[in-house]
Amino acid sequence: MATYINLVRFTQQGIQNIKESPTRLEAAKQAFRAVGAEIKEFYLVMGQYDIVLIVEAPDDRTMAKATLAVGSLGNVRTETLRAFTEDEYRKVIADLP
Repeated sequence: MATYINLVRFTQQGIQNIKESPTRLEAAKQAFRAVGAEIKEFYLVMGQYDIVLIVEAPDDRTMAKATLAVGSLGNVRTETLRAFTEDEYRKVIADLP
């Protein structure tokens, strides 16, 4: 499974209904599982983003599908980063010419 970092910001709609956020998080976890991805870690953060998720998915397409499904509800905007473990990093470096 590939690892992704999902950087999340609340939209105006999302912040106006912030008390519903824990319920939306559970729905997001279910939506990710439904397409074969899993939210492994959740962090409420301060700064440029409101939430950071660590997600595992089999491929980029699955991750895009999960993120777009959740984002289409209008409560959050996301930015997704593909993350490589240290072992994956070492293999990438080892394969350089």
